[in-house]
Formats: sequence, structure tokens, C-alpha cells
Amino acid sequence: MAGIVSPGFFGRRREGAPPLPPGQYLVRDFPVLSAGPTPRVNLDTWEFRIVTETGEKRTWDWAAFQALPVVDMTVDLHCVTKWSKLGTSWRGVSLDTVLEGIETAAEYALVLSYGGYTTNLPLADLLDGKAWLAFSYDGSDLTPEHGGPVRLLVPHLYLWKSAKWLRRIQFTISDHPGFWEARGYHNNGDPWTEERYS
Repeated sequence: MAGIVSPGFFGRRREGAPPLPPGQYLVRDFPVLSAGPTPRVNLDTWEFRIVTETGEKRTWDWAAFQALPVVDMTVDLHCVTKWSKLGTSWRGVSLDTVLEGIETAAEYALVLSYGGYTTNLPLADLLDGKAWLAFSYDGSDLTPEHGGPVRLLVPHLYLWKSAKWLRRIQFTISDHPGFWEARGYHNNGDPWTEERYS
């Protein structure tokens, strides 16, 4: 008699195996998924900008960005398509560093990328050591396929919230859905509670 195994079932977790969010499986490679074509951003014209709800702007070109304090971090990644990659090594700038001294009453952020991609987050998900502007992965410059020259890294949420090809973060008083959120993805994206779709 043949047994029935549902898709996504990978057997009982072995003793000592790392914990994964529900419904996730482990990968060793680093899958590349994007909502559109991969932009090629010239470092001579690259800039990153934060804009508050009052219109106050703070802008960094590549030289100014590279002069910011750098941190190394090792984080786990979880994609809504159900793969997880553990212990990934990054170098970048803490978002707390670039937000230092910026005053805002906003509770939300809309993240905009070169190429037009957007995603929305509560501002609280970007503060207190929860988010970075990453420019290096595994000891090398971040490739365009993985979001280079700079991507947002918010590892406690599904990876679609970690926008590639970062261009701007706009603070907003009210929440505005981003690209995938407007197409039925969950507004929050917590992998541990399987907030995949709304």
C-alpha cells in the first residue's frame, strides 16, 4: 500500500537541527527571485535618501555612504516561497545610524528601490538593531542579482520586505501598501506566524 505524503513534508526534524519557521525548508544556495528586471545602478550616480513626512530630506552619495560606520552581521533569511537560508554573513550600515538625529512623528515607512519596487513596514521594524543597509554578502560586494549595490536587510520578516536596490525610505503617517502587499501578500510578513498572504 502506497503512503500519502503531502507537499512540503520533509519528515521529522533530526535532533539538533536548527529551528525553522513553520512551512520552511533549508537551502544551501541563495535563490534569486525578483519582481522584475535587475537594475544596474552606477555608483557614480547612486544615492540613498530618507524623506520624513514633513519633507525633510537626508541624502548620501556613494562616498558619503561608505564613510558611515560599518557593522558585520550574521542572520537567517526566510523567503515567502518557503526556503530558508541560515547563518548568512553581511556587511553594512545599521539603519539606526542613518536615522540618528532625524525627528519624525511617522509610524510607517515606504521603501523605494531603483527599478520601481516598493514595500511598506512599520517604522518600528526598522529601528533598534532590526534593519541594515547591506552592501556586502559573504565577503564580497553585493551583486545586482541579490540587490547590489545596497539592499535593505530586515531578517526578522520574510525576505520581500528586505528591498533590493535601495533608493529611498519615505516616512508616512498612514500605511501605504507596497508592490507585493497590494497584490495580496500579508502586510506584516512575520515568518514565525506564517504571515504569507492577507
